[in-house]
Order: sequence, then structure tokens, then C-alpha cells
Amino acid sequence: MSEPPEPPPQETAPRDGHGHLARRLIQLYAGLALYGASSALLVRAGLGLEPWNVLHQGLSELTGLTIGVVSIVVGAAVLLLWIPLRQRPGLGTVSNVFVVGLAMDGTLAYVPEAHGLAVQVPLLLAGIVLNGVATGLYIAASFGPGPRDGLMTGLHRRTGRSIRLMRTAVEVAVVVTGFALGGTIGVGTVLYAVTIGPLAQLFLRTFAVPAAPRGSTVVATGTPQGAILRP
Repeated sequence: MSEPPEPPPQETAPRDGHGHLARRLIQLYAGLALYGASSALLVRAGLGLEPWNVLHQGLSELTGLTIGVVSIVVGAAVLLLWIPLRQRPGLGTVSNVFVVGLAMDGTLAYVPEAHGLAVQVPLLLAGIVLNGVATGLYIAASFGPGPRDGLMTGLHRRTGRSIRLMRTAVEVAVVVTGFALGGTIGVGTVLYAVTIGPLAQLFLRTFAVPAAPRGSTVVATGTPQGAILRP
């Protein structure tokens, strides 16, 4: 009696494709969590914040909400502005709204406020470097821009003005408003502005994800080219 024929092999996505997606997801959420944690270190250093967190801190002082909750609310509000700009959010966009704020509040709950430059300066430097690492991880995962990035690129597309101009205009308005509300501006704000670009580019190369193999089912692919380095 002959043996029954073997069933034909089922067509599945290559394992490399699943591994590729898993790596990107890990990078996405590790980057977002680290971004929130590094931002919290800048808050505790007390020497000046990055532009959007100047606004978040000012609104936190005004409303009594935690800075992480304010970050979530502002992120959601900015995301609504994508509608008239006809921007499409990705997984990274929506995740950004919640993960960064939660990670920020979680870190602030465990890291005490720094006193004295001997503690503040190392905390500031650590926050900036880790923020660069986080930016490289998050953007290299290519799951869509953060809400604030999308606002700037959307304005660029709708107005025809350069991304640099749109970013400068938005962030100047954000910093001025945040400072007026009680947000912290200082040497850390300037140092962050000068160093975050080179740091992010360095870590974008470090954490670059190879292209997915043909036939894989990886979704939301894309390259980080043109990213403007703000979740």
C-alpha cells in the first residue's frame, strides 16, 4: 500500500520578514519610552528643556496636570490638526502620543530633582545623549512621524515653505508660549538645539533597519529620510 502524498507546503511569509517587523516594533517602543525618560532627565536637571517640553511644562504649571499628561493632551490636539493638513498617521504616530508622556511621568516619579551643578550638568548631558539615542531608534523604525513632526511636514506641503522655516516658526511660537506660562529655558535649551541633530543622525545610522526581504508581510515600511527629528 502506497503512502499518502505529502500535503503541499503552505506559503508563509519568510521568517526574516517576521524578524524584521519584530525588530522595528522593539525599536519603536524602546525609542518612545527612552524619549520620555530622557525628557524627564532634562526636567530634573532644571537647566532648560527642549522646545515642546517648555510648552508642556508651562501648561503643567498652569493646569496642575503632570507634564506627561499635558504631553499626551497636546500630542492628541496636534494630531487633530493633521485632518485639515491631510496627513495620515502611522502606528508610531499614535503610539507616540501615549508612550512618551507615560514614560516621562514614570521616570519623574523615581528620579528626584537635582540640586547643584555637579549633579545638574551630568543629568543634562545624559538626557540629551539618551534623547539622541531614542530619536535614532524611533525614526529608524519607520512607523510614521510623531504628531509634531507631522504638523511641520504638513504645513510644509500645504504652504510650499521649507521644513526648516516651518519648524523654526512652530518651535519659536511653542517656546515663547511655554516660557510665558512658566516653562524652563536655559543653557540646556540651547545645548539641546545645537547637538540633537548630529546625535540623531549618528544614531539613525547606528540603528538603521535593513530593508525587508521580498515577499515578507512587513507593514508600514518607509525610510527615515527627511525626518525632522521630533517625535
